[in-house]
Parts: sequence; C-alpha cells; structure tokens
Amino acid sequence: MNAKRVSLAELGLTAQGGRDARITGLSVDSRDVREGHLFAALPGVQAHGASYIEAALERGAVAILTDAEGARIAAQALERGEAALVLAEAPREALAHAAALWSGPQPATMVAVTGTNGKTSVATFARQIWEHLGRMAVNLGTTGVEGAWTHPLAHTTPEPVTLHRVLAEAARAGVTHAAMEASSHGLDQHRLDGVWLSAAGFTNLTQDHLDYHDSLDAYFAAKAQLFGRVLPEEGVAVVNLDDPRGAEVLAMAEARGQEVIGVGRAEGARLRLEAQRFDSTGQELRFSWQGHPQMTRLDLVGGFQAENVLMAAGLVIAAGEDPADVFATLPELRGVRGRMQLAAQRQNGAAVFVDYAHTPGAIETALKALRPHVMGRIVAVVGAGGDRDRGKRPLMGAAAAAHADAVIVTDDNPRSEEPSAIRAAVLQGAREAGGTEAVTEVGDRAEAILRGVDALGPGDALLVCGKGHETGQVVAGAVLPFDDAEQASVAVAALEGRA
Repeated sequence: MNAKRVSLAELGLTAQGGRDARITGLSVDSRDVREGHLFAALPGVQAHGASYIEAALERGAVAILTDAEGARIAAQALERGEAALVLAEAPREALAHAAALWSGPQPATMVAVTGTNGKTSVATFARQIWEHLGRMAVNLGTTGVEGAWTHPLAHTTPEPVTLHRVLAEAARAGVTHAAMEASSHGLDQHRLDGVWLSAAGFTNLTQDHLDYHDSLDAYFAAKAQLFGRVLPEEGVAVVNLDDPRGAEVLAMAEARGQEVIGVGRAEGARLRLEAQRFDSTGQELRFSWQGHPQMTRLDLVGGFQAENVLMAAGLVIAAGEDPADVFATLPELRGVRGRMQLAAQRQNGAAVFVDYAHTPGAIETALKALRPHVMGRIVAVVGAGGDRDRGKRPLMGAAAAAHADAVIVTDDNPRSEEPSAIRAAVLQGAREAGGTEAVTEVGDRAEAILRGVDALGPGDALLVCGKGHETGQVVAGAVLPFDDAEQASVAVAALEGRA
C-alpha cells in the first residue's frame, strides 16, 4: 500500500474545504517529510508541531493534519493554499487510525500490557510462551522488537506512524503473534489507537513519570485508557487483583462488557498464585486455574517474576491458547536481560544481579523479592535519572535503605542536571530511612559497582538498580558506553585476578 498514492478519504480524513489530496506517506517530524506526504502537526509538551508546518510545506507536504490551535499558529503558511488542511479535535487519535489504514495488516493476534513495573518481562514471557507453542511471535517495547523478527525502537511505545509501520513489516515477515508494552505516554498520546488487541493486561501502579502527569491519579487514568478506549469490548482484560488499583481496572473492564481474567493471590483470581518456594537459582510455584491446582518450576530469581509469568500466561490464554499447553511451557521461560539478571558471581558464592528498577516501588519489590534467595547480606547500588520526576528521588533512596543491608548511591543517567544534586536527593531519602552507617556515596557508577562487589562476603548478593538492559549512560547530552552487567563482570574479574 505504501507504494501507492492514497486519498485522504481512504484514510478516514476530511480536508477543510473538501480538497481530497492524494498522499504518498505520513510524517510527524518535518525532517522526514517527502514529496506528497501528510504532515501531522501535533500539540506537544514543549511546543506545538504547527511551528514546523512551513518547513514541511517546503519539503513537499500536500496535506496538514492539526488542531484549531495549530491552524492558528501556522495561519500565514496555510493561507497560501499549497496543502489540504485537515482539522481534528483529537489529531493524535486521527493520525493513529490513519497510520493503521496506511500501513496495512498487523499480526493477527496481539496483546498489550501496561503498568509501572513488569511490562517488559510480561511481554517477553508472552512471546516466549507463544514460541514454545510453535507460533511466530515477537514482543515490542523497551528492548525494541525481539523474537521471530527484530527491529530497534527509540521509545517503549513509538509514535503511531512508526508503530503501525513496524507492525505491518512484522506481519509481512510472517509474524502472527505480538505482545507489546503500553506506556502511559503512549496511551495518553493515542499512539496505540488503531492496534487491534485480543487482550490487555494491567500489572501495577507505583509512582513514576510525574514530570509528565500532573498527579498519580492522572498517571493511572492514562494507563487505564488501555481498557477504557484501546481494548475493544470483545477483548479480554487480564488484571492483577493484588494491586490497589486493580479493582478500578476490573470495574472499568466489566462496565464495558469485557471478559476479565483476574491474576494474583486474591480470592477472586481465576489464575491464582497460591504458594512459592525459593532456592538460589529459582522457585517452585503452586497456582490454580479456575480452582484447579497446578505446580511448576521457574528458573527465575525474584518472587515478582511469578506474578509476571502468570500475567503473561493469562494474556496468552486470553488470546486463544489452551491453558494446559500454556502451563506446560512455563519451566522453559528465561529471564529478560536487565531484569533480575544474574550478571556475575564471586568465587565465594556471592552473586551480582542487575535490574531495571528505577522507581521506589520497583526498588522495594526487587529487593524484597531477592531476599528469600540470599543467605547473607544484600548490598544495593542505586541512583536516579535526571530531567525526570524529581519527587521520586528521595523515595528511591528510602526504598533501598529500608530493604537492603547497605546502600551505595551513585549516578544513573544525569542527563542535563548536575549529578551531585540528584545524588543528594537520593542520599537524603536513604539516610533518613536507614541511617548514615550503611549508606555511602560514590558518584562514578563503575567505581560504585566495583565497591559493591568488593563488599560481598560468602552468601551475600549485590543488586545494581536502575539501568538494567541499557548500554549507555546519558551525561550532559552525550551517551557514554556503559553496561551494568558488563561492569559487574569486569569488577569480579579484577578483584579475583581474572582480568
């Protein structure tokens, strides 16, 4: 379809004045505009995209999609009549549906998962289950597109032109099943509109992204749009009933007539976690499906991984697979890079784990989940990102100090902020929660990891929080090569004479 000229009407768009331009592509960045493109000038957090309409016209745009504010901003450029003007009250939503029509078929079976923590693991586990069942499957999100077809992604939930292009390319490559992460930004900005979902999952809600959302309630409202708007009424909602917000998602889904699969320890959960037994390399689970007990083994460290696995199983069942076949695959699941990843081990048996935990709730969850697997002390390396929610920084420090035996506060991705100021906020929370004796500050992240490894005795564990799978550290606009797991291995090798 992309090789053809398509009319605005075919994309469900109506131009002001009735001009039905024929277009050759869609762009949301004026630098990507080519001859014949429709340029979407969208309202943004920092500025309105209408500021770039003139540049888009110079590059050959034949149609402009925007709102009334955008038309007012670019009135002079639009008065020349060089392009068809499409006005929409919700231009982001209009763009998403137009992008879906433009790009063409998606994988036949798609699910999405939202929540503060666990999205990447849930999507990856869903993809792995499908793979073990013989399906051509992928997961899309923070780690890009992985599975039967791979592709890099710049954002957890890309803007709709990119998202629908990637989905169409995956479908053309033979992918039939896809699990995607749904971020609060992506939902709030209608990026997932036009994606045909069989099921959607809700994991949990803790503080994050309050630099974008006005409040925790606004953050939740954005997440809830997955069930209130994107998932069709005939879709299945898979909801963590243990989370305090789970009841609200349940009520929303039931009000729309969606079938619900409750997951968790709650009495009403159809997929219920009943018991866990931990060892140094994983855990055994007893769970039930609609009252029928099951047992399985997971080679995954962290009690929360059982919740992620059951959420993934629920989504796959909701999308049409036989429950017994799904449960048979669970012992084969492998962890996600940067999610409670065993990165290195000392000769004395002490282990080093890397986790993407970058919110207060995620740090608390990760440390509490690691505790049953560790016979000795837990040391935590923690930092906070710059240019993001400042309110969570002392809370992150407090969470680390409350649940680890020792805390090393270091830099994460300072971005444009002064690193020492970020560390000070984290340190304040940590020292107020855990005292000064067990909390130290080491600005250089590599040195912090080295010191953490050096502090490990037999049976101890180090948890490096925050960056997980990332392979770069963002400092003052530059991306410096940095991999937590690699640094952990280097530290162990250096301390034990294996370098």
